[in-house]
Formats: sequence, structure tokens, C-alpha cells
Amino acid sequence: MEDIKLIKTEEDYKAALKLADELFDAKADTPEGDKLELIVTLIEIYEREHFPIDNPSPLEAIKFRMDQMGLLPKDLVPFIGSKSKVSEILSGKRTLSLNMIRQLASGLNIPVEVLIQPYDAIA
Repeated sequence: MEDIKLIKTEEDYKAALKLADELFDAKADTPEGDKLELIVTLIEIYEREHFPIDNPSPLEAIKFRMDQMGLLPKDLVPFIGSKSKVSEILSGKRTLSLNMIRQLASGLNIPVEVLIQPYDAIA
């Protein structure tokens, strides 16, 4: 089995993925399990740096959560304020207020860092 080393190149990355695959069934709290945990951590660090994933826009996040939870626009009234405000938010004609962000983050469990991102409302 290979030694674990820092992942600096695409070749190192591929080798690390192969090693993680070989160790996939390792039991926790064993030398092999510890090795798997270390290599997975190194892979995550490399991927975060080389394959960053942008957060969704606030509107995408709200619509995704609505879809996940089977919510209709009227179900957002307690978080946003009124049917007309919900309509304006979902159509992009209005931006989220601080209070709306707090309510959506708390009530729908959408990360605040996603909701506070700037976005342009359609004029």
C-alpha cells in the first residue's frame, strides 16, 4: 500500500483517490481506518482549492428548498410577509430584507451565507 503524501498535482490527486478506494472498507479506529480518514481529508482540501463550488443564488436556494419540502409560494408568507412580497421575491423583482433572511434561515434551514449574497432584483 502506498504512503500518504500531500496532494500537489493531478497525478497525486488520482493516486489519492485510488488509495481511498482501496481503503474504503477500512474499519474506524484501525491503522487502515486512520489512513483512510487522513487521505480523505487531503482529498477534500485539494478539491476545495482546485474544484470550488459556488453557493447558489438566494433565489435558487429558496426555490430548491421549496421543491425539497414540497412548499408552495403561499407557504413562504410566514417568512417573507405577504403573498405580494413572496411573489416579488420569487420573481426577482424584490431583494430580501434582513428580517426575511433571518426568517428564511431559521424556518427553512437555508444557510445565512447563501441568503446574504448580493443579487440584482429585476427592475
